[in-house]
Amino acid sequence: MKKKKIIVVILLAILALFLIGSTIFTRGHHLAKEIYSCPMHPDFTSDKPGSCAICGMDLVKKESQDRKPKAGKNKILYYRNPMDPGVTSPVPMKDSMGMDYVPVYEEEAGGEAAGVYITPEKQQLIGVTKEKVEKRRLTHQIVTVGEIAYDPDLYVAQEEYLQALKIATATKNSVLNPVAEQSDSLLKASGKKLSLLGMSKAQIEDLSERGTAQENLYLPSDSDSIWAYMTIYEYEIGLIGEGIPVEIDVVAFPGEVFKGNIAAITPVLNAQTRAIRVRAEIENPEHKLKPQMFVNARINIDLGEKLAVPETAVIDTGMRKIVYVVKQDDTFEQRDVTLGQKALGYFEALEGLKEGDIVVTSGNFLVDSESKLKGNK
Repeated sequence: MKKKKIIVVILLAILALFLIGSTIFTRGHHLAKEIYSCPMHPDFTSDKPGSCAICGMDLVKKESQDRKPKAGKNKILYYRNPMDPGVTSPVPMKDSMGMDYVPVYEEEAGGEAAGVYITPEKQQLIGVTKEKVEKRRLTHQIVTVGEIAYDPDLYVAQEEYLQALKIATATKNSVLNPVAEQSDSLLKASGKKLSLLGMSKAQIEDLSERGTAQENLYLPSDSDSIWAYMTIYEYEIGLIGEGIPVEIDVVAFPGEVFKGNIAAITPVLNAQTRAIRVRAEIENPEHKLKPQMFVNARINIDLGEKLAVPETAVIDTGMRKIVYVVKQDDTFEQRDVTLGQKALGYFEALEGLKEGDIVVTSGNFLVDSESKLKGNK
């Protein structure tokens, strides 16, 4: 009898151990089960791949949590709105869309965010592309409008200047000092008027040597060049100068390009339009261009070799301009940047980046959202 009881007890113990082991194995298997979540709505999860029921984005595999700070080791200071990091709460809560506020731990609030880790698989799913920051030859293009000069006022002012020049020359050696002084004063006043109308010092000297006003300012002439006036707005004034090449086209001759150079810049800004008028001398060998024709103008300006960041890498929040720099361990670090001139597809990088940095050029808004969801600044 005793043997039977002992055997029964042993069998029961073995059964109990089997049940306990099976439970532990099942739980461990359950814990290791893959979970998928939405990049934009992390509260929406599934045990298999699919689409988010809220926004329709593809679900991605949830990352390992060992990179995240543990609440047991780091004190929670406050909770941050995942979509608007400037909104915080001292206690857990949800925003207007039902999303949980993200805890901010003591080590995160101590300084700049260390960055957000995104697996290579997730980067591929959200369409992340990257490009190296390096020195490039940058060219800025000003695209503006204008017209072929019809400026009888300038023609008359040139005639007045030439007449004043003749009188000043004739009375230069006059024994009557007041006459010579008055003639010289009249010449200076005529010269200032030409300057205000957009003629440069070199052009005024050329006019003095030539001795004839430019009839092509108001009438077609036999000259192989013609004047064009173009509008340059205040924010681009610093880029232009005399001698810079210009290309124009007109609707009358589609496909044809007429070339020239900037010859003079009006010294006074128009207070209403916040723009200045630029005069360019345009080649017109076949006399196709006529006074008062409207023109489309392109001015290409060589900015030189500069450290350049792709235009698509920059997120302009209105208050700041930021980019995301990719580290070797797939960590994405947010950087504030100071930008210079905008070139064709690039910005001049003045501060915040160095040569060789890798920046996100596509998918950066999703990286920004991921960073905010994980509590980074």
